[in-house]
Amino acid sequence: MNLTSITPRRLLALIALSGIGMLAFGLFLQHIVGLNPCPMCIVQRYALIGVVLVAAVGWRLRGWGLAVSGLLLALVAGFGGFTAARQSWLQWYPPEIVTCGRDFYGMVENFPINRAIPMIFKGSGDCTQIDWTFLGGSIANWSFVAFVVFGLAGLWITYRTLKNR
Repeated sequence: MNLTSITPRRLLALIALSGIGMLAFGLFLQHIVGLNPCPMCIVQRYALIGVVLVAAVGWRLRGWGLAVSGLLLALVAGFGGFTAARQSWLQWYPPEIVTCGRDFYGMVENFPINRAIPMIFKGSGDCTQIDWTFLGGSIANWSFVAFVVFGLAGLWITYRTLKNR
C-alpha cells in the first residue's frame, strides 16, 4: 500500500481516528499527568473536535459532499493551525506580561459563580509555559504539525475528488 492507493474516504477515517487519539492524549495529560490547559489549548481542542467531526461526516459521503468535507477540513485545520502557531510564537518569544488567563481557584474566589463557570472552560494555564515536550517540540508545536497535515490532507481530498469527477 502506498500513498497513491489510499482513498479519500479512508484518509478521512484515519484523520478522525488520529484526532480522537490526540484528544484522548490531551485529556490524559490534563487529568492524569496534571497539566492545566491554557485558553489557546482549549481553542485548539475545539478545532480538533471540529476536524474529527468533519472527517467523520466526510468519511460517509461521496462525490461533491466528499469534496466539500475536504475543503471544510482544510479550513477548520487552518484555524487550529493558526492558533497553534500563535501559541508556539508566544512560547518562543514570551511577552513581559502574561495575559492568558487566571487560575481556577482565583476565578472561583474572586467572581460570582455565573461568571466563574464560563471562565473555567477558557482554560487556566499559562500559554507561554512549556510543560511537556517530545523530540524537542512543545504540545503547541506538535499540534501545529498535526493541523498542517490535516489541512493538507483536506486539500488533497478535495483535489482528488474533483479530479476524479
